[in-house]
Amino acid sequence: MIPKIILGKGSTRRLIAYLFGKGTANEHVDPHLVASWNDFAPDPGRSPHRDPKDVEKQLYTQLDQPVAMLGRRAPRTTVWHCPVRAAPEDPILSDAQWAEIARRIVAAAGIAPAGDTEACRWVAVRHADDHIHIAATLVRQDGRRPRRDYDIRAVQREARQIEVDYGLRRLKSGDGTAAKRPTSKEHFKAKRLGQDATSREILRLRVRRAMAAASTEAEFFALLEATGVTVRLKLGPSGDALGCNFALPGDTNEKGEPVFYAGSTLAPDLSLPKIRQHLATTSPEPVAVRPGNPWHQATAATERIPHHLARSNDAVAQGQLAALGGALDLLPLAAPAAARAELERAAVAFERATRSRIAADHASAVVLRRSVQAIWKNPARQGDGAGLAMLLDVALTAVAYAMHWHRTRQHAQQQAAAEQALIHLQAAYAQITEPVLTGLASRAPSPQTQRRYAHHLQQAVPEHAERILADSAWDALATVLAEAEAAGHNATTVLDQALNQRTLDDAHSPARALTWRIRRLGERRAPGPRAQAANASHAAAHPTAPRPQEPQTRRR
Repeated sequence: MIPKIILGKGSTRRLIAYLFGKGTANEHVDPHLVASWNDFAPDPGRSPHRDPKDVEKQLYTQLDQPVAMLGRRAPRTTVWHCPVRAAPEDPILSDAQWAEIARRIVAAAGIAPAGDTEACRWVAVRHADDHIHIAATLVRQDGRRPRRDYDIRAVQREARQIEVDYGLRRLKSGDGTAAKRPTSKEHFKAKRLGQDATSREILRLRVRRAMAAASTEAEFFALLEATGVTVRLKLGPSGDALGCNFALPGDTNEKGEPVFYAGSTLAPDLSLPKIRQHLATTSPEPVAVRPGNPWHQATAATERIPHHLARSNDAVAQGQLAALGGALDLLPLAAPAAARAELERAAVAFERATRSRIAADHASAVVLRRSVQAIWKNPARQGDGAGLAMLLDVALTAVAYAMHWHRTRQHAQQQAAAEQALIHLQAAYAQITEPVLTGLASRAPSPQTQRRYAHHLQQAVPEHAERILADSAWDALATVLAEAEAAGHNATTVLDQALNQRTLDDAHSPARALTWRIRRLGERRAPGPRAQAANASHAAAHPTAPRPQEPQTRRR
């Protein structure tokens, strides 16, 4: 259940007219009162023998009376409006149930505490199955102001308890860093325009993608223009840009003017100052990314995220999650058409997991952001799709660690977002990896070579060997080992390096995890004979140490 408090000035006349009207898309059905401050307020929806406009006037006049009595001494803010919406999967509540919910909400907010006969005047209007609107005036009937300290928090707390009492969908408590939800008006407009998502949601994704892809402010605005987004800057007296608003082509108001959304209303981290702060750490000057395969670089950077979440300070960890979110925003643009939808759903879900009250250290994740930018500029370098597969393989682990990190810090909404993103990533991973693994398996080495690899595997990781050898991905694993050997690597050494990168305990398919690790290692320049001899000597002198305990989260 989602309550949302909106404050206004002046009379309740326009609000009452809207609540009892047809709505912007004729979406209001049977508008009527379900509760009021005195339980017998005039009801424009249940007065068949009177002109509804006359009843509306009588209603808003009675609501406004305590404010009018104060004259010039009336407060500046006089209208309190709170839509209360149930989740789509919730049962349809009766008028009596909505009436009780309305009384609990106004009591929690301090508008009308239970038993207070001099409290503010209010009404609850129902014009749809799934929600009500509470309209109140912010002057008590005794002329005083209501005590509504922290009413937003108080109403949210009460809504969580209402969910329990009525058996409704239980929402996660937030920390004030979530993106603003689309309004019902925006949903109806999107449906009317034939859009799958509201303009707010489309703009949020486009702005996030432009921020993830850009290295400078000029490039950021150029990318937005290329995607059709109209940008309007808010200029200060000096002429410097202080803020920015965004609009979609074709999204206009009744006057035919573009509907602009401030960046901060799309998401807390999309205000112009926050965008500039983010871009300042991605500008090309201070840190250079070594030349090489950007898919490998992005994979290596993503593979380090679990270490940062487990060992680094919270600011660095939050910066890593923000960079991972940016990577997920851009990956659909570099993916095969069949997997784009799931990847985009994963990005939209994980967006909520990229923010918390912890300030992010964006500079800690420069390599990941730049390597993903390089992928976005030239996605064809992934060749047979193995680059995307190996990046998603480590991204699954990173998102699983993100769930654990948010859980330990009691970030309920962020944890739930990471869980949802993981489901979509798993689906995309399956779509992308199957054709790649099939192609690799078709080039499997001879049975004799496979037996040699299997023998070493059984010696190196006896706890996983049987499962790996029985996995359908074993032929693909043998292929990448053979290709690494053909490129001049020692197959035994490469396998040992892959095994030592991190534990296989949390991998749903250790064979697949090893396939991507070895593919990446095998594409590196092969060491010379002396280096190989030194590596073998070092391995013999330093046996593998026990690995630290990992969060027990199954993935893939």
